Amino acid sequence: MFMQLFRLIKVEAERNLIILDALVREHQLMDRVFSGIQPSGNLQLGNYLGAIRNWARMQQEYECIFCVVDLHAITLPQNPRKMREATREVAAGVIAGGVDPKNCIIFNQSQVPEHSELAWIFNCIARLGWLNRMTQFKEKAGKDRDGAFVGLYTYPVLQAADILAYKATDVPVGEDQKQHIELSRDIAQAFNSMFGVDFFPLPEPRIQKEAARIMSLRDGLKKMSKSDPSDNSRINMIDGPDLIAQKIRKAKTDPEPLPETLEELANRPEALNLITIFSALSDRTIQSIITEFAGNGFGDFKSALSDLAVSTLGPIGDEMQRLMGAPDEVDKILHDGALKAREIAAPIVSEAKKIVGFLKP
Repeated sequence: MFMQLFRLIKVEAERNLIILDALVREHQLMDRVFSGIQPSGNLQLGNYLGAIRNWARMQQEYECIFCVVDLHAITLPQNPRKMREATREVAAGVIAGGVDPKNCIIFNQSQVPEHSELAWIFNCIARLGWLNRMTQFKEKAGKDRDGAFVGLYTYPVLQAADILAYKATDVPVGEDQKQHIELSRDIAQAFNSMFGVDFFPLPEPRIQKEAARIMSLRDGLKKMSKSDPSDNSRINMIDGPDLIAQKIRKAKTDPEPLPETLEELANRPEALNLITIFSALSDRTIQSIITEFAGNGFGDFKSALSDLAVSTLGPIGDEMQRLMGAPDEVDKILHDGALKAREIAAPIVSEAKKIVGFLKP
């Protein structure tokens, strides 16, 4: 009697575990985030505040898949050696910036062939009219559209494949990328409709709060940029504590003390820029910083900003330098991440190929 009861309890417990496991996997699927970053190299403060810091925060709440999109990079001419270096540098910056390979998946796109396979299927589903509406091609191709690479025209289709190869349902983007997520939804819906299935989810754009606009440390009217010939115009993610402090000390300011109101910053771009950087790094409002430092000279303010920037960014620069000196370690992280990514993408793309009508190899 007791043995029979025990067996019934055991069977019921195992059944409940199976149900619980299915619910967990379903929940993870609903909360799966995919996002990519170009291997452009020379990461600077704007990249950290605009993307990498958000990624580091999201990994605590979602199942995150982060990708260095080297397939997208070759839609424009690239130097092969420099692209390999830039891929490692961006990966090192993402990891140093707080994205933990133990908590999420980090890999470079070209190591997962399912992206390209699914992109071709989607190329045969997407409509020319949809791609003709993509504004970024017009911006990147410029006046010489006939001379642009085909890949530059069709890369939004690859972007859809990046997302849907993992059945990701949430994609963190800025407002300017929302159009690409809408295309991904159109392609997913067209695939489902064409083959009479409910296979691909319709991904939702997770519109990021607009990142602080960080300007040059040498000219408050110019955006901080890696292409500026003056290294003192920007804080690079790879900069160590001493260099960060030095750049802030040398940052251009005006002779007036800090104002008491935000309105008084209207015609003081360098002052506004340094206060904006303080606000972004401390997660405080600009008004609260103005209130604290109103009437002070820039010497005191720069000292406080330097301490904040060094404590926040210094460890990132140190770790990034260490990783850049250990390319084998970075390569292994990307390789291991690609294996994990394929564990998710391979069965999804295999099933998509079966739905299309391809024979299994």
